[in-house]
Amino acid sequence: MKLAFIIDPIHQLDPCHDTSVALMEAAQILGHEVWVTQTNLLSVVGSKAWAVLQQVELVPVELDEGRWIAANPWYKLSQRFFASLETMDAVFMRTDPPVNDSYLYATYILDYIDQNQTLVINSPSGIRGANEKMYALQFTKAIPETIVSADKQFIREFVAAKGTAVLKPLGNKAGEGILILQSSDRNFNSIIELSTLQGKVPVMVQTYLPQAKEGDKRIILLNGEPIGALNRLSSGTDFRNNMATGGTVAQTEITPREHEICTQIAERLRQEGLIFVGIDVIGGYLTEVNVTSPTGIREIDRLDGTRLAHQVIQWIEEILKIKK
Repeated sequence: MKLAFIIDPIHQLDPCHDTSVALMEAAQILGHEVWVTQTNLLSVVGSKAWAVLQQVELVPVELDEGRWIAANPWYKLSQRFFASLETMDAVFMRTDPPVNDSYLYATYILDYIDQNQTLVINSPSGIRGANEKMYALQFTKAIPETIVSADKQFIREFVAAKGTAVLKPLGNKAGEGILILQSSDRNFNSIIELSTLQGKVPVMVQTYLPQAKEGDKRIILLNGEPIGALNRLSSGTDFRNNMATGGTVAQTEITPREHEICTQIAERLRQEGLIFVGIDVIGGYLTEVNVTSPTGIREIDRLDGTRLAHQVIQWIEEILKIKK
């Protein structure tokens, strides 16, 4: 197979952490060609999606005393090559958020790939329709009490009723801009004004879950089925559990309640072409559905001795056999 990965500039990736690198390594190890490109290198020519591509050769990381170790250099790129993305068997959209204009335009370009010819992971329309905060709201039996609003008074009333709440900007990633809210906070009005851009942009406000102190679980789903999980714990100086904010990770298991949540959302994910997804769960409640570039594979493999990226590539192999 020939697999293309739309990523951030490869020199910016961390081979010991980034799931994109884990997926590319697995594809190479399993005997497939790996190509990379970026959103700004995509084009539409003759009503088809094209890209400036480079084949990449990777030196796989190695596990040494519980840590991933990467070679230096860990990759080598070929000369640039302009080609139709339909010459690829599968295309991974793995650019990190934010989902800004550049990101959205890239998904419009990817719409011009014939998915009967080339599998796109995740579906461009699926990504556009799945804001990673808002998407969870449709699964009412799985989420904590939540509102989305730009109205200061409405937010204040909700927080006063709950005692403590968590505010999340709808377009941020990696814990950016997440705040603890208490209506007695003398900064409350300023917090809401800054977060909503003076009442112009809605934010998500959820009841605070005390179980967050025990961790924020990331569960990786492949075509709606959970294949692995890790628990993210705060650094102790920050209430957020995200790895990007200094949180640590720990081994964990998927509980019956969490399996139930996966079952609740699986069919919708499949319908919308959201094949590789990471969900966040706190205290048995779904808090986010990550569809752009979900991560966690390196940490799960290190903790559990698994090879999740291999499972993903092997799933693609089977799907493409069926298609052909």
